[in-house]
Amino acid sequence: MIAIIDYDAGNIKSLQFALNKLKMESVLTKDPEIIKNSSSIILPGVGAFKDAIASLNELGMTEVIREEVMNGKPILGICLGMQLFYETSYEDGEWEGIGLLKGSVNRIPDIVKVPHMGWNTIQKHQESPLFHNISEGPFVYFVHSYAIGGNYEKDTLVSSSQYGITVPAIVQKGNVTGMQFHPEKSGDVGLQLLKNYEEMIS
Repeated sequence: MIAIIDYDAGNIKSLQFALNKLKMESVLTKDPEIIKNSSSIILPGVGAFKDAIASLNELGMTEVIREEVMNGKPILGICLGMQLFYETSYEDGEWEGIGLLKGSVNRIPDIVKVPHMGWNTIQKHQESPLFHNISEGPFVYFVHSYAIGGNYEKDTLVSSSQYGITVPAIVQKGNVTGMQFHPEKSGDVGLQLLKNYEEMIS
């Protein structure tokens, strides 16, 4: 059973629809015990970093996530959920993240249109089971104004997208995986990525 963390900051319906289509059993929850008894965790997210981390902290989810990941449980962060994995965000101030990964969340420079919204290709930086049955340079759907930067660990970069800067699109370190785009809104490619993720952590 996949625990989708419910903290009022995610596009949950489309994610649940995608998981149901793939016959991936999931539950939307803010109950620490359900999260602890789950096989894996998904942290979705749409909106502002400061509001999201405040909500997670208020619910006591930040510490639960840290403990479960430290104990080896797989976790997938989607869009803002991926950004929350990092140490710091500079979105409307400076905010402390969950700290599962090193690095910071920074605004995309105004040399391009912000937000980065719509379909864009992603390129592989390293081989990963996530790309099983996916052709080179697939299109996926992005909606974000901030991206991973700073001193993030470059060896965690699985895939990136070019948008004026190199935008980390998929990162992975051990049992922690992040996708800056929305796989649940990325058509057949997104469904394949979610399927591959499930197989990778099984």
